[in-house]
Amino acid sequence: MKTTLFFLINFLISTFLFCQSEEYIKTRKNIIHITTYGEGQPILIINGGPGMNSNGFKTLAEIIGKSNKAIIYDQRGTGKSVIPSIDTNTIALDSMINDIEIIRNHLNIESWIILGHSFGGMLGSYYASKFPEKIKGLILSSSGGINMDLFSRINITSRLSEPDKDSLNYWNAKIANGDTTYFARFQRGKFLAPAYLFNKSNIPIVAERLTQGNPVINTLVYQNMRKINFDCSEGLKEIKVPVLIIQGKQDLIDKETAETAMKVLTYSTLVILKNCGHYGWLDQPEQYFKSINEYLKSLKT
Repeated sequence: MKTTLFFLINFLISTFLFCQSEEYIKTRKNIIHITTYGEGQPILIINGGPGMNSNGFKTLAEIIGKSNKAIIYDQRGTGKSVIPSIDTNTIALDSMINDIEIIRNHLNIESWIILGHSFGGMLGSYYASKFPEKIKGLILSSSGGINMDLFSRINITSRLSEPDKDSLNYWNAKIANGDTTYFARFQRGKFLAPAYLFNKSNIPIVAERLTQGNPVINTLVYQNMRKINFDCSEGLKEIKVPVLIIQGKQDLIDKETAETAMKVLTYSTLVILKNCGHYGWLDQPEQYFKSINEYLKSLKT
């Protein structure tokens, strides 16, 4: 019995190690950190932010990696991805999509599926508009949109209760006055997280995610998007593969944002998940992964 258990444990460990691979891509002075899960058709998962690492997307990648090759990476200047400086010269959308191309070439992938969530959907759309021939499929998960129109409509704190707003203002003030401890950042995240969720039991998960943001990178990215007048419409007209647009009915991303993308992406399908906020795999995991798996299967036929 002990021998059988020993071999079983070793098999499970070796299987896990085989299915997950972590590596660093060095290019000039930059380092890009990537992690891959599983084998099969390659899917690059681009996390939201901007200015956040990919840690909060490990669970998503692990599940998708059960039947595909799921790839996550830390965007430049976040997590374990290193750049020599963080300024207007290094933080720009064109540099960020060049990093994606470096990953694709490093992994010897001819074409792949892009799954972009939130800001990651915007970055994924920009990449797809510049490299349409490299797109085998595109999933826009609660994407911020293919242009900047959403930012004239969205008001995240309006979704909070008055007590949550008061607490959020308190912790924002504490952080602004120099308290940048993990505790202060987590408390801030705890009172901001309800704006993103339908199921409030997931608040600790999102609060943890919100502690990881780099406000300098966040600001620089949006400055660059305004500078280049971010709009992927023309380039996305070249996308001739099926596209899945998926978001929650109670998402802070409004339906108008998704419908704008649908008008441009000829072969797109919109899925609205009921009782669901910004994180489909947290609020409605069964519906979310069913929609994605059905879409991925359709690409194989």
